[in-house]
Amino acid sequence: QLQASGGGLVQAGGSLRLSCAGSGIIFSNYDMGWYRQAPGKQRELVASSSSDGTTIHRDSVKGHITISRDNARNTIYLQMNSLEPEDTAAYYCNAKGVRRYRGREYWGQGTQVTVSS
Repeated sequence: QLQASGGGLVQAGGSLRLSCAGSGIIFSNYDMGWYRQAPGKQRELVASSSSDGTTIHRDSVKGHITISRDNARNTIYLQMNSLEPEDTAAYYCNAKGVRRYRGREYWGQGTQVTVSS
C-alpha cells in the first residue's frame, strides 16, 4: 500500500528527498508520518502531516528536515538537508486513517539513509 524510496549514501552536509507513494488508499483520509529507526534504537517519529495539513517535526530535525504531502499524487515527501551522521537510519512512512477510516494503519517497507562523516 505504501512504497518508500529515495534513500541512499550521502556525505555529511548533503541532501536527500524521500518519497512515499500510496496505492489503494486516499491520502486525504490519512494522517501521514515519517519514522526512523537506527541500529539498536527504537523507532521514532521524525515528522507528521495530518489530514488537515498540520505538520509537526521532531525538535532535533527542525530546520533541516521538512515533511510535505501531495494528496493529488497520493505521495508524501521528506526533504532532508544538511544531513548529519546522526540522521543515519532506516526511514519508514506511515498512514493512520481518520474519520471513517480510523483504525486503519499502513507502513511502508523502509528506505535506508546513511550519512558518512
